[in-house]
Amino acid sequence: MRLISSVNKLCLCCMEKHEVNFVEVEETNVFKGEKIKYKARYEYCDKADEYYSSEDMIEYNDISMKDEYRRKKRLLTYIDIINIRKKYSISQKDLSNLLGWGEKTITRYEGHQVQDMAHDAVLRKISSDPEWFLELLEQGKDKISETAYEKYKNEISKEYEAVKDNYLRKAIKSEYIKYEGKEEFNGNRSLDFDKIVDVVCYFADSDKVSNLFKVKLMKLLWYADFLSFKRYGHSITGMVYTIMPMGAVPIGHKSIIDLKGISYEEIEYENGSGYKFLKSEGSNYDALSEEDISVLDTVIKELGGYTKERIVERMHREDAYVNTSRGDVINYRYAMNLGLD
Repeated sequence: MRLISSVNKLCLCCMEKHEVNFVEVEETNVFKGEKIKYKARYEYCDKADEYYSSEDMIEYNDISMKDEYRRKKRLLTYIDIINIRKKYSISQKDLSNLLGWGEKTITRYEGHQVQDMAHDAVLRKISSDPEWFLELLEQGKDKISETAYEKYKNEISKEYEAVKDNYLRKAIKSEYIKYEGKEEFNGNRSLDFDKIVDVVCYFADSDKVSNLFKVKLMKLLWYADFLSFKRYGHSITGMVYTIMPMGAVPIGHKSIIDLKGISYEEIEYENGSGYKFLKSEGSNYDALSEEDISVLDTVIKELGGYTKERIVERMHREDAYVNTSRGDVINYRYAMNLGLD
């Protein structure tokens, strides 16, 4: 028995007014065929040596027992379910309706009913995957009010934005797994997203880099990584580059520009569109070392003022481009013959 607190009040065990102890005791019960040990709370009268349960305590003890069952079966507790709802600021009724479970299902799960494993898996999916929940909201928008729909969409979108960068990093990382440990392709460095973001921001923030569109950025990244390997024996970012018609581009280049911290605007032209990279909002480049900065400064000094056409032309004269077939990965050994020092 563990003492929680004491209060002087009318004791409902002996019907006298005296100091009554509020205590916690370990109890054992059988629920759904499982023997469950859990913490129960009571009022304890030391005069009568008896326990008494108020209505609130009876409810608390029942949920405590069922939560221990949930933990034993690796199910979400009732607090876990409440927190999922709070995460998206969604009502019990609307969540139940969106899931097609019946209006009172979530209410019961946050009370005395234990969810089955199938429903538990759906609730976990909602918690961990806001993008999936956003799709579910769109599919079920006719089941809730327009005001509620707009509110939930805003809340879920905020959660999605918060985790989107993690999704993106995992997707890009999956493209790089086969190059792990291959120094000749990754420049003797594992893929480093923080460095990628800081390098892009460093280029975008420099007043000496003009008209930073995607094609030019890809070439600047390649020159930076290969110059770093030439000087120090390792690339800056760990990116792997392949040969394309316009020169070198890193694997995953379409996704890399969407990493959190990188800003660009899409500009429409008669024959298509382009991505112009914008200055960062107060980046301090924490991921970059002094060696990295010295490399970037050299690249900016030599190539920052180049037009897209000029930097592509220069790239085409590099040994790495001349000796690598279209679509193949560029070997970092060509860094030794790079046209920058």
